[in-house]
Amino acid sequence: MSLKVGDIITFERAFSRRDVELFTEISGDEGIHHLTPDEQGRLIVQGLLTATLPTKVGGDNNVLARTMNFEFLRPVFTGDTIICEVKIEKYERQENKNNRTAITASFLCINQREKEVLKGNFAGVIL
Repeated sequence: MSLKVGDIITFERAFSRRDVELFTEISGDEGIHHLTPDEQGRLIVQGLLTATLPTKVGGDNNVLARTMNFEFLRPVFTGDTIICEVKIEKYERQENKNNRTAITASFLCINQREKEVLKGNFAGVIL
């Protein structure tokens, strides 16, 4: 995929109980709210698991991240469908720096009720 300034990449994902269990195992984030279901049987998804949504764009485009900023606005629960929109803000070839391409992007994630759950930005280089 060839990116350019102004491109908007949108995708969505629902997090399952198993996703939270696996991330708990890998990260060691064992907060009680990630282990004990609420009255509706849902777990709260770890913030950094939710933050994997915008990093998908980086992975899809071989971005080596240098900075990542996240603002967690409200909890995400298992069963929620999160829509992530990533906007390319900067995309330019750096002739004097090993011919790498610098990239900067902003993102916004909303849940199925159109409530903002996560926003932020990232910057890095394309390998």
